[in-house]
Amino acid sequence: MCLILIAYKVSSDYPLVIAANRDEFYQRPTAGMHFWEKRPEILAGKDLKQNGTWFAVHRTRGFAALTNHRNPDAINPDAPSRGDIILDCLESGEDGNAFFTRFEDRAARYNGFNLLAGDRRNLFWFSNVKNRVEKIKPGIHGLSNAFLNTPWPKVVSGKTALERVMTGKPTPEALFSILADRSVPPDRLLPRTGIGLEWERRLAPLFIQSDIYGTRSSTVMLVDQTGKTEITERTYSPENPLDYEDRRCQLPGNPF
Repeated sequence: MCLILIAYKVSSDYPLVIAANRDEFYQRPTAGMHFWEKRPEILAGKDLKQNGTWFAVHRTRGFAALTNHRNPDAINPDAPSRGDIILDCLESGEDGNAFFTRFEDRAARYNGFNLLAGDRRNLFWFSNVKNRVEKIKPGIHGLSNAFLNTPWPKVVSGKTALERVMTGKPTPEALFSILADRSVPPDRLLPRTGIGLEWERRLAPLFIQSDIYGTRSSTVMLVDQTGKTEITERTYSPENPLDYEDRRCQLPGNPF
């Protein structure tokens, strides 16, 4: 993912609400959200180049999602794929805190990333750049390609929009509407991450469009007080983002 918006223990109806965008090069082969044949407990999309994922739900162990940390000067081309980290986390059977603590020793092998993992009861964030784990407090949070709640324009506007939605009962369409925002903030508000002003502008909106790179899919997840989980993945056509396909899944009686 490149943007994850979180409403955690804000709503009495849905203690966990996630709205997230995955941005990627259009040519990178991808499979949409499905239960994996060789990992039938995992519901996720798949990066067909590295066989990892960016957002996954386990039938009984919660969810995990990952964003890259943007720093072009620190990229190691020989580092292992970050898409495997989500699978390791969910299949470990440990809660986020225990997994992250054990994972710290080998986290430095990967290029910079943020990992969000947990369930409606406990939610954790780990950054291998800061090399620390934090238990997330109830509230509205945002994560892009820096750190949790770093005030990049897309994070600030996304959190504000999510807070408005959470004053009522959230719906998938209301969350997708947030993620579809193509507004470009003024240059003075853009981060400076070493990619040049032109690309900072292209990557600044919540929903990204360019000739070669953009928002490939959006995912919304609502978990109610009983653990019932509703997930929708919306996959966009690179030629026309208004043309999309939805995949929906409900996990009734899920204990997480």
